[in-house]
Amino acid sequence: MTRRQALGIGIGAGAALALTSAGPAQAAAASGQHAWKQPRSANGWPVLDHTTTYRVEGTGVEVSLAPGDAATVLLHVARRFAYEIDMLRTGDLHGHTTDRMIGAPFESNHLSGTALAVRPLHYPLGADIKDTGMGEAERVVIADILADCEGLVTWGGDLKPVKQSHFHIDAQPGDARLKRLATRIRGWNDTPGEGAGSIDAFAPARRRTAARFQ
Repeated sequence: MTRRQALGIGIGAGAALALTSAGPAQAAAASGQHAWKQPRSANGWPVLDHTTTYRVEGTGVEVSLAPGDAATVLLHVARRFAYEIDMLRTGDLHGHTTDRMIGAPFESNHLSGTALAVRPLHYPLGADIKDTGMGEAERVVIADILADCEGLVTWGGDLKPVKQSHFHIDAQPGDARLKRLATRIRGWNDTPGEGAGSIDAFAPARRRTAARFQ
């Protein structure tokens, strides 16, 4: 564990401890949280009571996501993080939730199972990324992952407030582009030497492609 990660965990744990000493309403107010009351999440997907649990291939980690193309794309994000940034461990991934308390509108996308948080205690909402954020090499990989996803996944590092652990589907349900992307990812998964686990995000050609999506 790096110093940045340890510091991030300390920040998250300290905040959680402080909030538990107050009542639920006081804790929510103190943390800037509010209840999401809409029937759809911020990215336009329906809020779900139940989703499907998936194992991230190549890891022992499971995560609950909306079934179908959204899950295929978000699992690709998780696999690439595991292979190219750091191997995932139990508890590292947060997917679908029924808890409507959010700190930023984009966090509502977890309610529809179309968002993924990778180590949110390491990279919490609103964290000072100078002290606890991802390093340059990690951001290069993230940029390449986003390019793989052709602009259909948004990263919390590009949002306000920042949340570098966060990724969500940035397409409406039924969007033909999402279906094409998911089909392409499934093709990579079925073809040895392609897709997650076979990519060099630092290759010049891939850096140029990633730059076009930034």
